[in-house]
Amino acid sequence: MISYITRRTLLAIPVLIGIVIVVFLLVRAIPGEPCTAILGEQATEAACERFNEANGLNESLPVQLAVYIKNVFTFNLGDSISFSRPVTQMLIERLPLTTELALSALFIAVLVGVPLGIVAARRHNSIVDTATMAFANVGVSMPVFWLGLMLAYLFALVLRDTPFVLPPSGRLSPGVFPMAYYDVWGWELTQGSTWAKFNEYLGNHFILNSLITGQWEVFWDAVKHMILPAVALATIPLSIIARITRSSLLEVMGKDYIRTARAKGATEGTVVRGHALRNSMLAVVTIIGLQLGALLGGAILTETVFNLAGVGRSLFEAITARDYAVVQGFTVVIAGIYVVVNLLVDLSYAYLDPRIRLE
Repeated sequence: MISYITRRTLLAIPVLIGIVIVVFLLVRAIPGEPCTAILGEQATEAACERFNEANGLNESLPVQLAVYIKNVFTFNLGDSISFSRPVTQMLIERLPLTTELALSALFIAVLVGVPLGIVAARRHNSIVDTATMAFANVGVSMPVFWLGLMLAYLFALVLRDTPFVLPPSGRLSPGVFPMAYYDVWGWELTQGSTWAKFNEYLGNHFILNSLITGQWEVFWDAVKHMILPAVALATIPLSIIARITRSSLLEVMGKDYIRTARAKGATEGTVVRGHALRNSMLAVVTIIGLQLGALLGGAILTETVFNLAGVGRSLFEAITARDYAVVQGFTVVIAGIYVVVNLLVDLSYAYLDPRIRLE
């Protein structure tokens, strides 16, 4: 087991290095120059030369790449050209919102998608199966931005005088001020230290932070603001998870050991829960890991529709402004999370299927 974990972890290192290089080159391939994007189209050549020199853009690409790789592996993502702030500080402030949104959407997708897939598999070729898969097909094909607008219109306007009203935008209501757990608990943190930045990042997860500190007004307000964007973002992964669960479970249900379990008199529920479900989970766990990575990178439209200042929206603004440091930093971090998630998925295989540990 230890050798399996070590092998998978070592394989992730060259992937991360490759991601850094590819992101650097792709960002430089974006049409336009940071100078004209920041200073305007009328910027003189001399002004652009001073701008490029001040931001290290006058060096050759190999030199810039070498400096960037060195900075990334020393946890220095540079400074934003358009915001004049360290990229790391921007991530500390904006990544928690995107993380909460992605995890909330994934929670809804798994909570609804897996049971739907199980029900469809157990009622194969019935009306329930047909209706479930029709729902999944609609969910896959529904644009997130359209669904987000419709949900905001329904729950914020149509139902505004009912108990079902929900906020259509923002992360918290005006007048609701969360306190970070380290302030609530009276921790003394050294400003600017790595430990302080890590705690600041965790403290910006409003739902988790308010839950563990008992700030119930903040907790319920943050949850209410998260419902609509999470539901809109969860629609596509929910549909995919339901379909994969159904197909994977149907494949397992046709195996010889399932027929043997039934022949021994086991109930259908016992057959599904005790024999079929765990053996069908490899494909489901794989798709869940892939969907989490997709949710982290694909929240741009959702954050824009619901006016959420997360990584996705900031990344869109940085691409428009040709802000290389922000685009590179945010993309590398999201890709790194994606690699880590897939590494955890690989490690979960060894738990779900003992045969993998013996390979």
